[in-house]
Amino acid sequence: MYQLDITLRRGQSLAARDRGGTSDPYVKFKIGRKEVFRSKIIHKNLNPVWEEKACVLIDHLREPLYIKVFDYDFGLQDDFMGSAFLDLTQLELNRSTDVTLTLKDPHYPDHDLGIILLSVILTPKEGEHRDVTMLMRKSWKRSSKIMPKTLNPQWREQFDFHLYEERGGIMDITAWDKDAGKRDDFIGRCQVDLSSLSREQTHKLELHLEEGEGHLVLLVTLTASATVCISDLSVNSMEDQKEREEILKRYSPLRIFNNLKDVGFLQVKVIRAEGLMAADVTGKSDPFCVVELNNDRLLTHTVYKNLNPEWNKVFTFNIKDIHSVLEVTVYDEDRDRSADFLGRVAIPLLSIQNGEQKAYVLKNKQLTGPTKGVIYLEIDVIFNAVKASLRTLIPKERKYIEEENRLSKQLLLRNFIRTKRCVIVLVNAAYYVNSCFDWDSPPRSLAAFVLFLLIVWNFELYMIPLLLLLLLTWNYFLIISGKDNRQRDTVVEDILEDEEEEDDRDDKDGEKKGFINKIYAIQEVCVSVQNILDEVASLGERIKNTFNWTVPFLSWLAIVALCVFTAILYFIPLRYIVLVWGINKFTKKLRSPYAIDNNELLDFLSRVPSDVQVVQYQELKPDHSHSPYKRKKNNLG
Repeated sequence: MYQLDITLRRGQSLAARDRGGTSDPYVKFKIGRKEVFRSKIIHKNLNPVWEEKACVLIDHLREPLYIKVFDYDFGLQDDFMGSAFLDLTQLELNRSTDVTLTLKDPHYPDHDLGIILLSVILTPKEGEHRDVTMLMRKSWKRSSKIMPKTLNPQWREQFDFHLYEERGGIMDITAWDKDAGKRDDFIGRCQVDLSSLSREQTHKLELHLEEGEGHLVLLVTLTASATVCISDLSVNSMEDQKEREEILKRYSPLRIFNNLKDVGFLQVKVIRAEGLMAADVTGKSDPFCVVELNNDRLLTHTVYKNLNPEWNKVFTFNIKDIHSVLEVTVYDEDRDRSADFLGRVAIPLLSIQNGEQKAYVLKNKQLTGPTKGVIYLEIDVIFNAVKASLRTLIPKERKYIEEENRLSKQLLLRNFIRTKRCVIVLVNAAYYVNSCFDWDSPPRSLAAFVLFLLIVWNFELYMIPLLLLLLLTWNYFLIISGKDNRQRDTVVEDILEDEEEEDDRDDKDGEKKGFINKIYAIQEVCVSVQNILDEVASLGERIKNTFNWTVPFLSWLAIVALCVFTAILYFIPLRYIVLVWGINKFTKKLRSPYAIDNNELLDFLSRVPSDVQVVQYQELKPDHSHSPYKRKKNNLG
């Protein structure tokens, strides 16, 4: 068994395949007949710079690494730009090798198609193998947020990586200038040798950017942790009584201050799927399953030519945020192109019932409605509630592997309607207050006037959190008494379904006509407006859902916080509270110059699902009549 680490550096003097004398190149890597990596597309460039990494496990060195370069053509078949082979038997073990490959076309061997530059390391893998290479290749790559119009950016972002080798490794960092509508400009690169850093200690590194100017400041900490892993169903830590007791002890209430970042333990058994969609022309599929928790991604093996695959794999994750959502996606493997989507489920960790094997109906990409098939999962979650509560008040981990926001008429309409509904609530409240002033209903106005006098005469600041506390308590008793006033949001569901239909039309129709062409001309502005509307609407919906007990854990946490705030405001003079708050804000950067900025209230609300997320996380009921196992029993009967 060998591990092949590939770094795709760049291409030079590649072939022009477009009318403008340029190309949109991307690279495929294959071993045997199986595609093991595909690079991103570099638009309109014959000298592209990728700087992408892939990690591949190979059983033997007889099969060469096959590299093929294509020109991406939207809506058409991609053009071949050349290929090359790398003989793995010629590589020296445990040593980084720079490779220059000359691209050729087998049909026209005399044509000069340019070169591809790689760096490869071939390492023998010995001893116990734990399927660490099942990590999705894209999960090795992280990108920061964009800091506009500055030469001295301050990102203050945290990235977590899993290292599977004791010796550490080399971490490559590249800096780029983001250019809308054209390729990004390379600024510089630097490397961090993790093997030279001591464990359990934070190192401040100032790294000069090679091939550029300036330097980057990093804080790097290497610490031991129980990492993500995959095993067969027969190797199950939760069924081993001794190991289960050890896990329960690790997350017991008495271990509050032992590694605050280690909130809990998640085990996912991916058992089987039934009735999947046929993605191949043969009427079958080659399904495999991807399990994601935040930025951790693991996948199963592929079951070929089967619509009812059985995987029987066990995935384990460390939980850093109990409000995370487990995503399980089924794909159809294609040897010559990217995998086809078959279905997905999204399961909030707080909604999981431990040890119960359940059939989850697969949903479409937008998680708005069912697609064909069900997947059988058994999930266990163990966590420390105090740690989980404390982690709620720090910034939520950003998911780094997400599709870029794109302009959508339906998405823009959906966000506008959601924002409008939030604004209407405030407008109606203002109308109601104004009607009291106008004495439209004398009894109501008289009651409001008396209440106004009582509140103003007796008002104290602690009454504000007390009022919110009473509202939460009132809604709680309404729910447990069966008088739940929460309504299913059919409006959002309808809009999401329309949006899915629009996505399907966009996939089939490559031409955008009329008004939509004009919108795309100012796409960045429209996308910004679309995102702002989404943020405003989501904020209002999250506040509503906190008081509606949509996530009971968060509503109970809000009750505890409001009780504490009420007591503090009742017993401590306001000037002392403001004084402590101001001193903390003014000295925070002096005490911790590289601390990540946060707002505890917004961090709390970021864990509350918006109405859109509530619809996406709803569990659909499976139709057991279509199960092949059910049909077999009926036939036997």
